[in-house]
Amino acid sequence: MGLLDYRRQARALYDEVRACSEPSDGHRLWREGRERLFLEHPESPGQPGQRLEHAPYDPAWRFVVGLEEATPERLEVQTGTDGTAQFDRIGRVSLPGVGALDVWWLASYGGGLFVPVKDASCGVTTYGGGRYVLDTAKGADLGGDADGLVVDLNFAYNPSCAYDPAWACPLPPLGNLVDADIRAGELAPQQG
Repeated sequence: MGLLDYRRQARALYDEVRACSEPSDGHRLWREGRERLFLEHPESPGQPGQRLEHAPYDPAWRFVVGLEEATPERLEVQTGTDGTAQFDRIGRVSLPGVGALDVWWLASYGGGLFVPVKDASCGVTTYGGGRYVLDTAKGADLGGDADGLVVDLNFAYNPSCAYDPAWACPLPPLGNLVDADIRAGELAPQQG
């Protein structure tokens, strides 16, 4: 039941973030809640002595964008622990000054949007394998409507495998690599 509790708390945190009228207030709430879960929850991938670091909130990294058409594609990711995770590309989002990112749909029970990113900061100031921007199957969803999806790179976070090699994580495929240096979101794992 520990993992269920962890995911419920993470989902509740994003519910609170979406309820904030100011994105910067939501970001502060998210950072505090994510750090609390990371440091205190037994299902956290955090290891003794690790801590989270985040870039300051910058509204220039927040976008509300429409989903553009993209050629359908199936992505199969060997997770090592859970078998093969399948994702279907359902479109792309174009982020001014950043580039385009593929938007994936988790093709298993429950589904969910998945938008990872690997940018020029990866391996320098952020985790080398890339970060997640949206992962709605796990509650990481900033909202939107039929006209636009909220893609706020201030909320980009490291996958669990950045903190604990026992975790297997899908990393950004080619359509989610950008040349931009995204100086926003969670930074590289730090030792306390």
